[in-house]
Amino acid sequence: MKLLFILGTRPDAIKLAPVIIEAKKQKKIKTFICLTAQHRQLLDQVIDFFNIKPDFDLNLMTSNQDLSDFTTEALKRVGEVIKKVNPDWVIVQGDTTTTFVGALCAFYNKTKIAHVEAGLRTHDKFSPFPEEINRALTTQLADIHFAPTKNAKKSLLKENIPPKKIIITGNTGIDALFYALKKIPKTIMIKKFKKIDFTKKLILVTGHRRESFGKPFEEICLALKQIAQKFPDLEIAYPVHLNPNARKPVFKILSKIANIHLLEPLDYPSFVWLMKKSYIILTDSGGVQEEAPSVKKPVIVMRNVSERMEGVESGIAKLIGTKKSDIVSSVSSLISSRNIYSRMIASRNPYGDGKASARIIKEIINA
Repeated sequence: MKLLFILGTRPDAIKLAPVIIEAKKQKKIKTFICLTAQHRQLLDQVIDFFNIKPDFDLNLMTSNQDLSDFTTEALKRVGEVIKKVNPDWVIVQGDTTTTFVGALCAFYNKTKIAHVEAGLRTHDKFSPFPEEINRALTTQLADIHFAPTKNAKKSLLKENIPPKKIIITGNTGIDALFYALKKIPKTIMIKKFKKIDFTKKLILVTGHRRESFGKPFEEICLALKQIAQKFPDLEIAYPVHLNPNARKPVFKILSKIANIHLLEPLDYPSFVWLMKKSYIILTDSGGVQEEAPSVKKPVIVMRNVSERMEGVESGIAKLIGTKKSDIVSSVSSLISSRNIYSRMIASRNPYGDGKASARIIKEIINA
């Protein structure tokens, strides 16, 4: 059996890496890996950590790339790879443009499609943009849907996907997290982040969503500034995304505040280690919303809608939007009240047990 994995971004690599590792254990499977390199630097960090060797590297990323240009070129090049490999299955993950392109090319070649992390929905086509439409279109193309949670399965059923084609697996991002936690060298990490005082409470921040660019992103930055000034004994670490629409307001508003550490984008193990060391996590990332419960950290989600409501429903995450006052209030309550903090971290992890990848490969073998 020939499997072709198509990935292009950091989330693709994180969530497909454990599936690739599991597939390579199987004697009856021949594995092929195609990188679009939609995000070159961030992707490379992850595939190096997981020791993934691509068979095809299309290297399609360009500076300030336009989604239309990327999609057009990726359709041509990925299609060529599929024709060359002639796989039994094309495997894609989540909701990136690479995911949709990979599924569409497989469809054009009448190749079966497995969609990992299927069924996430906000029901707002512009939030997240373009991910909501990418994953909805991929659903219409896929032959088997690996839903991470019961909620994801319910969404697929509402879209008339046959129940027998939906398998609840848990999220492969949790598999990747457990793998990373076993391999991260503690002493190297302490040296790497020597400017951060880990004897103090640490807030870890990520922010990069396109729908937040502009005024909402400025509100996030102003909230972080107020939090840093209100709690001078806190440390705030913010790995800043490479997109200039994120970097410009972040560095303009936050660069001269002593207890805010603006970092370049981190490799995957470094970020996982900082999650483990943090006290609170502020994010607009879907993957971080899934990972944080596994390391027992409360999550403040700086978005207006989320396709990952399981964390909110379980109590370990709060969906608060991007208003400065709401962000400051939510963080302040967690810092000031041990009872509120303890209730959040006592919540169960709704996203997985670290065995999703094995379930996925077993289902593909038996399909």
